Amino acid sequence: MPLGAILATGWASGLNLYGTALLLGVAGRLDWADTPAALQHSWVLAVLGVMYALEFVIDKIPFVDSAWDAIHTAIRPLGGALLAAAMANDAGSSEVLAALLGGSFSLTAHGAKASTRVLINTSPEPVTNIAASLGEDGIVAGMVGLALAQPVIAGSVAVVAAILSLVVIWLVVRALRRLHRRWRGWWSRRRPTDDTTATTGDHYRE
Repeated sequence: MPLGAILATGWASGLNLYGTALLLGVAGRLDWADTPAALQHSWVLAVLGVMYALEFVIDKIPFVDSAWDAIHTAIRPLGGALLAAAMANDAGSSEVLAALLGGSFSLTAHGAKASTRVLINTSPEPVTNIAASLGEDGIVAGMVGLALAQPVIAGSVAVVAAILSLVVIWLVVRALRRLHRRWRGWWSRRRPTDDTTATTGDHYRE
């Protein structure tokens, strides 16, 4: 596959590895595109379908989604690297270079997704998590479809998406640090009040 498709699917795998691999496998199985043969086996598609369904549910539950992201911190970039290497092998390109690019692009998307979910979970209501998850699935489907149809455009979009992902990570980390400082300030102001109340109560009991 062309470099653009490798970059695009690499980035998409950082949002949803199982969904990306499943779409590639189905596209190849139905002869919609030339994708790695390893993804087209029935048992591989079945496993990917089960894992995608599991993530589809988990990804919409506050705090559970962040735990799932933590577990996949290594899995998604590694999966993105393996997908890129498989696609490069089919195209006769350098597997090592493709793996590095696919894994790196996957890592940027995963970092943006995971950090954003932590910020979302500071307000533990499920609506935002559900909306974010559905939006991510839509982006993955669009990116994979674009990679198969217009790889050059998809590669350009993936480069922009990777840069934006780094910006999102930086902004979210700053926001979380501010929230942490506010929480510490609130807690430090609260503790003397509690100590004073306890002391006053002891005085009256005496």
